[in-house]
Amino acid sequence: MKTSLLSLCLVALAGTAFADIQDPPMNDQGPTRKLARGIANVVWGSTEFFTCVTQTNSREGNAAEWSYGLLKGVTRTVNRLGAGVYEIFTFPFPTTKLSFRPPYKSNIPWIHSGYEEFPPELGWNTRRRYNTSSYTGW
Repeated sequence: MKTSLLSLCLVALAGTAFADIQDPPMNDQGPTRKLARGIANVVWGSTEFFTCVTQTNSREGNAAEWSYGLLKGVTRTVNRLGAGVYEIFTFPFPTTKLSFRPPYKSNIPWIHSGYEEFPPELGWNTRRRYNTSSYTGW
C-alpha cells in the first residue's frame, strides 16, 4: 500500500515536471495581433516621418534634421507601409521564423535603427514613454 501510494505521488510529481507552461512567451504574437499590427502600420506608419525628423533635431541639431532626419523619416515610413501591407496579406500564416513576430528588426535601446512593434504616437496624449517630450532618455 505504501509503495503504491509513493509511486503514485512520484508519477504525479514527474507529470507536472514535464507539463507545458500555460502561457508561452510567444502567445501574444498571433494572427490577430499580426493583422492589427499590419493595419496600424498602413494607417499610422506616416508618423515615423515626423518622429524621425524631430528626434534627429533634438539629438543632432538642425543640419542633421533637414538631411539625415528627412531621409531617415522617408525611409522608415516606406518600410512601415511595406511591412504593413505584407502583414495584412499574410496574417493567417506564421511567416517570420515560423512565428507571427514583426518582419522588421526590433528596437534595440542603444541603437537608433530599430523599429517598435507599432508605429509611434504623436502629440501630448501619448501613452508610451519612448515618444514623450518629458522622457529624459534621449
